[in-house]
Amino acid sequence: MSSPSSSSSTGFSDTRVQLSGTLRALAAQLPESLTVRELMQACGEQGLLLFCCILTFPFLLPVSIPGVSTVFGALIVLIGVGVTFNRMPWLPRKLLDKPLTRASLAPALDKGADVFSKYVDRLSKPRLLALTHGSSTNRFNGFMLFAAGILLMAPFGFVPFSNTLPALAALFFAIGILQRDGYFILMGHGMTLGTLVYFSALIYGAIQGGRGLASLIGG
Repeated sequence: MSSPSSSSSTGFSDTRVQLSGTLRALAAQLPESLTVRELMQACGEQGLLLFCCILTFPFLLPVSIPGVSTVFGALIVLIGVGVTFNRMPWLPRKLLDKPLTRASLAPALDKGADVFSKYVDRLSKPRLLALTHGSSTNRFNGFMLFAAGILLMAPFGFVPFSNTLPALAALFFAIGILQRDGYFILMGHGMTLGTLVYFSALIYGAIQGGRGLASLIGG
């Protein structure tokens, strides 16, 4: 891969694409069961960044798929590494062979297609190019996508919004890089900051609660 902005198997392209149609077609052709590898292959020429978007969808629904935040977060981390270093990332076989089901994925894809049709396809376009073009900028955006994946893997899965916030950050970064839209990159930064603030508040609350419980027991 010569450059993240060139059309290649990774899907890093300067051409504006209609993502909602791709998602609807993908949802319609899903088999009853498949692996992460097969899902990634089904994303076609739009490649890894569209795959990254799909990985975030389960965490945007009221009910997420149990036990996948670590797996999907790890995949987003590896995609972020690939963008950062301008090469196809290595993906471990254990993650690629993770089984998935149509029942769990199809609603997420359909919901994602609805959102993309109403907002992303209509609003996204190449703009604020200073935030999307250039090797240094691309490496930084890749690093931020990597960071969003790390936050998605944080062990707060049962706390409301703990998966949703970093998933939105990863989604915004992926859309921004794919569509060359600096506004989505800015939204990704904002959501990452919001996630850090929220997690800090959770940790602080847990520490204060632990101290209060210790003082009650000690007293």
